[in-house]
Amino acid sequence: MEIALAADGAELLWSEAGDGDPLLLLAGQATGMAGWGPTADELARHFRVIRYDHRGVGGSARGEAGRYTTRLLAEDAASVLDAAGAGTAHVYGHSMGGRIGQWLAIDRPHRVRTLVLAATSGGRRPGVGPDAAALETLLSGDPGLMSPLFFDPRWAADHPDAVRSFFGTKASAWAKARHFQASRAHDAWDSLAEITAPTLILHGTEDGLAPMEDAVLLRRGIRRSTLVKVPGARHGLHLDHPETIGWIRQFIAAKG
Repeated sequence: MEIALAADGAELLWSEAGDGDPLLLLAGQATGMAGWGPTADELARHFRVIRYDHRGVGGSARGEAGRYTTRLLAEDAASVLDAAGAGTAHVYGHSMGGRIGQWLAIDRPHRVRTLVLAATSGGRRPGVGPDAAALETLLSGDPGLMSPLFFDPRWAADHPDAVRSFFGTKASAWAKARHFQASRAHDAWDSLAEITAPTLILHGTEDGLAPMEDAVLLRRGIRRSTLVKVPGARHGLHLDHPETIGWIRQFIAAKG
């Protein structure tokens, strides 16, 4: 494990594994690097995988900012790339990590070779989003209740360690609230055209937290983008649909 210093001096815990082109993994809301589980291990067979704990969760400090934004968290991602000595990288963001990846690609296009956005959106839209029951489940923080929103129950039953790692990131109530607020306040819709990196959008047809329409709008807004609708996938398709790893490798080989 290594330490990267954010712009405000916050210490961010990061790690790397594998050889090849750098691939930066951006985890979702209040989720640390361990949440990538077997997906990170498989990707490290083909790439130099760089991942880290977001500020305020896991082994990273919360920093001086009283309010978190996805743009601030994108600055953290750039700091991790700096610490890793990676001038450019392929970037894979899941959920809130996809929102962070959008700002990284918008504000620092020279750092992002290709972009993968999974189960994410360009921001909230009036009257669109998870229903009240799904949102209440998400806010409960109860892994047993949340798991069906993310994973196929059969996969979850067969991969208890991966599920435990995904939901097991240490985070205070203070940090969880700021991550939630940052994700909810994200709005990059009007800036998506500034993304120049080839972009692969992965979205589950059964995602109850991020509507498929958001993925379609991402596809329309990002000029060099491809949308793949993953049949039967929920919000955690980056873990319980390992076939997406092959698609990512093919995309990077073709576009990167």
